[in-house]
Amino acid sequence: MESVIFSVQDNGTGITEDVRNKVFDPFFTTKEVGKGSGQGLAISRSIIEEKHGGTIDFTTEPGKGTTFTVHLPLSGF
Repeated sequence: MESVIFSVQDNGTGITEDVRNKVFDPFFTTKEVGKGSGQGLAISRSIIEEKHGGTIDFTTEPGKGTTFTVHLPLSGF
């Protein structure tokens, strides 16, 4: 199956081990109260996976940054 793959990378602090399994959970945020809803990655994952049959995943290295990779199938477009 043909697909489009794209990645977004930063050079930030990375995602710590203790939160890696939570990043796609609804309402999860590492921001201070009032600064984020914790919905961004949860909604993104829902749209990518449930509505388009794709995947979103990430790799991260503490102190070096994180890369999110999205795979979207081309079938149906």
